[in-house]
Amino acid sequence: MIKNAKDFKFEILKKDKKTRARLGRITTAHGVIETPSFVPVGTKATVKGLTPQDLIEAEVQILFGNTYHLHLRPGEDIVKDFGGLAKFMSWNKPTITDSGGFQVFSLGQVTMKLTEEGEGTEVKLVKIKDEGVMFRSHIDGSEHMFTPEISIDIQKKLGADLILAFDECAPHPSSHDYARDAMERTHKWAIRSLEASKLKQYHPWQQALYGIIQGGVYKDLREESAKFISKLDFEGIAIGGVSVGESKREMRQAIDWSYPFLPEDKPRHLLGIGEVDDIFDVIERGMDTFDCVIPTRFGRYGIVFVDQSIGNSENRFRIDLNKTIFAKDKGPISKDCLCYVCQNFTRGYIHHLFRAQELLAYRLASYHNMFFINNLVRQIRDALRDDKFSEMKKSWLK
Repeated sequence: MIKNAKDFKFEILKKDKKTRARLGRITTAHGVIETPSFVPVGTKATVKGLTPQDLIEAEVQILFGNTYHLHLRPGEDIVKDFGGLAKFMSWNKPTITDSGGFQVFSLGQVTMKLTEEGEGTEVKLVKIKDEGVMFRSHIDGSEHMFTPEISIDIQKKLGADLILAFDECAPHPSSHDYARDAMERTHKWAIRSLEASKLKQYHPWQQALYGIIQGGVYKDLREESAKFISKLDFEGIAIGGVSVGESKREMRQAIDWSYPFLPEDKPRHLLGIGEVDDIFDVIERGMDTFDCVIPTRFGRYGIVFVDQSIGNSENRFRIDLNKTIFAKDKGPISKDCLCYVCQNFTRGYIHHLFRAQELLAYRLASYHNMFFINNLVRQIRDALRDDKFSEMKKSWLK
């Protein structure tokens, strides 16, 4: 493990001649991330159903932890005492944590019934102020406060290599006025997050801070936010608010509107995408890393990725193994996949496991999906290295 004051470095190794795609490398205290890279989500210090060894076999380079959930359980002080998130979960590779803002604000319109303080009493879970956000735990109704300073302090204790500034993720749909208010709060909190990042350090490695661009589905706000965040002294830039109800078209627009103002020498992270066509689109638009829960979430429902387009819909690279059509199918999930699951099990067997509600079903499907997506992104890196990215995209999305 590197223990220098400056562990973080980003290098651009090659740029695609036909698109904005680029091949790069992020160096952190816990290892190197070859970009573009998919970032699996390990919300509560675990990627659901998979072990760290499974993730290594799937060529995962970095994991995403959730500040909100880890703060509520087990608590950032416990994680700190174990030596940080990577050591706590026996991952020993790079990690990134979000600010907690997405989870806090996604509960903004939710109410819950308190069982101890008043049976049947409806309580709004979130109260937003310029100072920060007061919210109630979805676990027990206890009250908590997140401010930029608190969010950064929690993330410092968690010890992730990459951490995110506290932001307000406006729900979709939001009016232009509300989206502007949320964006302006995000900008003020970005400055406070930067200041907070200079305070107490709990681990001996550098934690690189990313600023977050917001602005909803509005071009003028996205451009304004991209200009503002890009001028601040962040080590990286993230584009937020494109995974909470927006369409694929709106997601692409958010990137395109932000792109002209993004610094060339900083890594770019997109929050919340993970399907095959989305991956090609965001890499083509210059994104370096991107996270999503899709591989394991789909896996738990029996939805698995395949390497041949099925029909012309947006779902063309996935099949549902719950369907009876697969009951007698003796082929692997995906014919060209080299993962352990595809080399040893059939669609028919895994279909049986899902119908029987056997736990192994969720594990095998999740393992395959994780391997499939990371293998796809590795192939994209190879294509970029060989100046064949456009040809590869065309062959996949024909």
